[in-house]
Amino acid sequence: MKNATIAVGTMLVVQVMISISVLSLGVMMPAIAADLAINPKLVGVFTALTYAVAAGTSLAAAGPIVRLGAVRVCQFALVMAAIGLAVNAIAMVAATVVSVLFIGLAQGPINPAAAHILAQRVPRQWFGTVFSIKQSGTPLGFALAGVIFPALLAVTDWRGASLIAGAAALAAAIILEPLRPRLDVVVVAAKPSQGIWHSFRFVMTHPQLKVLGWAAFAYVIAQHTFTFYLVTYLYQQNGMTIAQAGALLSASQIAGTVLRLVSGWLGDRFSRLKLLGWSGIAMTVGCVATSLLAPDSSFWLVTVVIVGYGAAVISWNGTSQAEFAHLAPPGEVAAVGAVQNALAFSGAVVGPPLFAVIASFASYRLAFLAVAACLLAVAVWQIVAARRPVVT
Repeated sequence: MKNATIAVGTMLVVQVMISISVLSLGVMMPAIAADLAINPKLVGVFTALTYAVAAGTSLAAAGPIVRLGAVRVCQFALVMAAIGLAVNAIAMVAATVVSVLFIGLAQGPINPAAAHILAQRVPRQWFGTVFSIKQSGTPLGFALAGVIFPALLAVTDWRGASLIAGAAALAAAIILEPLRPRLDVVVVAAKPSQGIWHSFRFVMTHPQLKVLGWAAFAYVIAQHTFTFYLVTYLYQQNGMTIAQAGALLSASQIAGTVLRLVSGWLGDRFSRLKLLGWSGIAMTVGCVATSLLAPDSSFWLVTVVIVGYGAAVISWNGTSQAEFAHLAPPGEVAAVGAVQNALAFSGAVVGPPLFAVIASFASYRLAFLAVAACLLAVAVWQIVAARRPVVT
């Protein structure tokens, strides 16, 4: 049990640090865009580049995780994040592009690495709770980013803030080293993967995992359009300051963290597929409500809607990863988890740029309503699929 606790805590910290790095550009985008003379809506393009690299890295991660150890792979990811943040401080558009590519390299292997470690140390009946605890590092990291970067901008510029965050990621990679022998010893002895394309075919032909995979694709579209556009949306549409919008982002992430833990606990007791379907219904309602916010909406109405939608849209991923791990064949948790990760990251590649196009040429309202339509479709699909017998 002690080893399991250390593993969960370690993976949680890594997830927090990577998430802070990933959201750094989104939170600081109004300041970065002003200095570089670019449209702040380009955050969608930068986000797509990050997750395009992350999707490819995720698919390639299973082999190195087995050969080198999951903690070593996490250290590599933290170093890539540090390099990306440092490059961003060069303050050139080309440097920002290179920066997000490095951060994509950092983001890709984290979830497969964590799944490989945790699946060997945690009883299956606790997968939902434990994976949700680990995955709460994403909203916690995003919440910290929403507070840390505006605070740093008050005492330095965005270049300095990027360098400080990069130094923190590098320090985290170094701190992990004493834990590596304890956590990687089981991973090195694990059964080798049969190949990532074998796992991809397995997921795409499995009646439950196929639905879960495409739902992850759609849910990440919603999660990332919300997370990466919220500060810019509230700044441009509602006249909020970066600090005010960042505070609402942080509040939504904290609420989402709580709901993610509740979802994980419920997933250990009820059908995860059905739970994820009804979570999608809640996301749909929140997305529609967000689209209806007006420039003169009261601060408290905006707060209720944003925190409510944010909590729903952030709650799902730990439960989804737990079901993927539960249904994966023995010795294939990292590879099957990598497929879920790649499908989810593909949503982050497709969603934000399309959202940016719709918001730029039509309106934010129409962009959010398009996301709501996707959410409703996969939510209903999961609820229907949950009625069928589970294939294990």
